Amino acid sequence: MISVTTIGNATMVVRDNSVVLVTDPWMGEEDHAYFGSWNLSHVIPADIKHDIFSTKYVWFSHGHPDHLNAYSLPRFKGKTILLPDHVGSRMQQDLTTMGYDVFVLPDRQWITLSDHVRVFCITTIIQDAVLLVEAYGRLFVNCNDAGSRGCTRLIRRIAAQYPHSYLLSIMGYGDADMINFYGEDGKFVPTLSADEFLLGDQLSLMAKSLRINHVIPFSSFHQYQREDSLWASQYVTPLSAYREGFHPDLAFIPPFVTIDCRSGEVTEVNPALNVVDVHPPEFYGDSWSEELSTEDTTKLDTYFTRKDGIRHFLSFLNFHVGGKDHYIPLGGTQHKGITFAVPRQSLMTAIEYEAFDDLLIGNFMKTTLHNMDSLYEGEFNFYVTKYGDNGRAQSAVELDHYFQAYRHRIGREYMYEAATNTLMQFAKRCFARTRGSTFYTTAKRAYYTIVK
Repeated sequence: MISVTTIGNATMVVRDNSVVLVTDPWMGEEDHAYFGSWNLSHVIPADIKHDIFSTKYVWFSHGHPDHLNAYSLPRFKGKTILLPDHVGSRMQQDLTTMGYDVFVLPDRQWITLSDHVRVFCITTIIQDAVLLVEAYGRLFVNCNDAGSRGCTRLIRRIAAQYPHSYLLSIMGYGDADMINFYGEDGKFVPTLSADEFLLGDQLSLMAKSLRINHVIPFSSFHQYQREDSLWASQYVTPLSAYREGFHPDLAFIPPFVTIDCRSGEVTEVNPALNVVDVHPPEFYGDSWSEELSTEDTTKLDTYFTRKDGIRHFLSFLNFHVGGKDHYIPLGGTQHKGITFAVPRQSLMTAIEYEAFDDLLIGNFMKTTLHNMDSLYEGEFNFYVTKYGDNGRAQSAVELDHYFQAYRHRIGREYMYEAATNTLMQFAKRCFARTRGSTFYTTAKRAYYTIVK
């Protein structure tokens, strides 16, 4: 059977009689993510687990632990690991050092994996990747968390060649990002309004911007299991929300299905809900009362002051750990800063492994913005986590080389994409605290229908 199954969070199981390819296999259950904060929303059935572990190839899009999970990873020792050709090569270097058999897919080229399956990998400037999978003449566009940044018109041209195309993309109320914001008065600042955010409409607009005619919700299926992040469960997206506002001229396919690539028949998997135990932060090694050591503060200072991309913009960073503040002056002149309240253990683990994004997404760390509207302002998030941690571009010279490399890959469409992405980032900055509002939703619709 030639088929594609969607399961877990962002996992595709691609079969050409035997299992050829599995993408981003986070197995969930005992394999938690984000310092224990996340687990899968549904259990992966035993027969599909068997298929996943029997695969020939495993593709990882990026290093977030709901995609490349440190606990799930050892189960794939001996498989051929396929990676995007990310600038900086962090995943390649790390996995090779750990003894994995790694093959880096050439960027924007078709690679044949079996008689009826081939793939086309596209890296993005934010250290994520899109994987196009052709299976028996059907095109599956696995955007996971990447969107179509830097490749919208390329995907559009390719998808136009296929009568049957499928979009698989993250879409939700926004909790796969930092939403744990507080005002300077110490009060929680809500950033989302699920009531006004029609996910089906947004998925439809994205599919149409790429000329894709089927949509499968994807990369959006987690739940919280840590006491200090459990509050964010109210923003977890229910499966029913993906149909809301969905355009009738497109085909909606529910999450967790198997598609027969010969006939197009869709069979629902119907996985069981994953029932988890909620644990206190101490279960994962965190204590909110533990203080930073002198060695810790030195590591923090070194980690942030070497990131030139934020030093010209931010005046300071402050870490409130164990009831005490550690202030890091950065030299910016705009009196802008950020305070992070966070347990020591997770903080220092993120610094040691250069994975600060994991703290942001876990949503137990509390963030206060000073004279800022969001973490996208000044591209703080990108300079620290995407370009810096994962892209290995810290200094101004390294950043220049990094951006040049992606400009070269994108080619003449770079300016087009730069303009559209600048527009989207402007909208995020302006409406960061009202991302579910009618105005923001209307602006996003205009972005997809006019600009794209």
